Amino acid sequence: MKTKKTFVLDTNVILHDFNSIYNFEENDIVLPIVVLEELDNFKKGNNTINFHARQFMRELDKLSKNKSFKGGLPLGEDKGKLFINIKQLFSDEFKNSFTEEIPDHKILSVANNLSKENKDAKIVLVSQDINLRMKAKALGLETQDYETGKVVNIENLHKEIQNFDNFDINLINKLYQENKIDIDECKFDQAPLANDYFILKNGRSTVLAHYNPKEKTINKVEKKRTYGIKARNAEQTFALDALLDDNIKLLTITGKAGTGKTLLALAAALQQRRDYQQVLLARPIVALANKDLGFLPGSATDKITPYMQPLFDNLNVIKNNVGFNSKDSTNIDSMLKEEKLLITPLAYIRGRSLSNVFFIVDEAQNLTPHEIKTIITRAGEGTKMVFTGDIQQIDSPYLDIKSNGLSYLTDKMKGQNIFAHIKLVSGERSQLAELASNLL
Repeated sequence: MKTKKTFVLDTNVILHDFNSIYNFEENDIVLPIVVLEELDNFKKGNNTINFHARQFMRELDKLSKNKSFKGGLPLGEDKGKLFINIKQLFSDEFKNSFTEEIPDHKILSVANNLSKENKDAKIVLVSQDINLRMKAKALGLETQDYETGKVVNIENLHKEIQNFDNFDINLINKLYQENKIDIDECKFDQAPLANDYFILKNGRSTVLAHYNPKEKTINKVEKKRTYGIKARNAEQTFALDALLDDNIKLLTITGKAGTGKTLLALAAALQQRRDYQQVLLARPIVALANKDLGFLPGSATDKITPYMQPLFDNLNVIKNNVGFNSKDSTNIDSMLKEEKLLITPLAYIRGRSLSNVFFIVDEAQNLTPHEIKTIITRAGEGTKMVFTGDIQQIDSPYLDIKSNGLSYLTDKMKGQNIFAHIKLVSGERSQLAELASNLL
């Protein structure tokens, strides 16, 4: 039988998942009173963490009703109890190492006191704050990250494009002649997932291929030039193919800086501008130095312009490739003026219903799983959604490589007929950018 545990939760666990108290099976939960005090500071605002703070307080209110927390409140069938710990006692030994004013230290003190008072009990501090977990370990406390909703096999999730060496040369020749072959003709050790892309090789013969789950065929992928942008490597070729495929309604593109994620998505969207009522390009705003936008000078437009500038930079690259005086460049200016091409902060999309829209979400690694779900559930008929980002460059203090929305989305959607995932590898911005990305 499992040994029953008592989990002490840090505030960041609640801010990440307001339903977290129900995810510890039959074990008991302890919330230090300082956690409720911190949540009170987060309840105002429009960010996801503010939503989670409010939802959790409502959940506590519904759970307690007219009951007292004294003795613990049952969390449900086959669940443990929830306790609120109001003791914030710092032992003399504890005071020598930790100051009393810091909320994290108060949480740490609760876990430490419970561990000493209940030597036979299994006390575990749960926090997404690595530094707090290190402090707990220094005290000899058991600690762990909050794992619910995190991607387990992150290495397999964002692996590079597969290469199949010594593939049947006759099938490669057939692909070149007929552009597709039945999946049953191929002898894969493991059947490909829907919309998988791979490279088939035999000696000097090579072909880029895509598995079409609807027709159950392996299709040859051709290199394309899209609105002045040409794929420079196999991965970019695959990305453009997926971006231009009407059957793929949801696409994630990951890769380090300079691999062309946003540029390819924007070029493909412009190429298909007549198929959609609007092209939307958005990104989440992650405030600098933990300062809200209100601290920045200027109007609302002035405040958000620095965050949107990288998107305009990509647009200028496209205009440079097609020629600033060309008809295509004029079309871009007209689309911007008529708001058929709209570059905007992601927060401005909330509450909208997005029908017949090509929607690109840049820097999606800074979104939570809840935000990703909220965005996708806005999709109406005829909408295509593309999420781009680099899971190695997460700016949000509440997310990591396993818990961010981009990884979560890719993990949950893999194998679905309308979903595809491409990882770009080679930096194509410049030799200097590629060198810096690899060595610095």
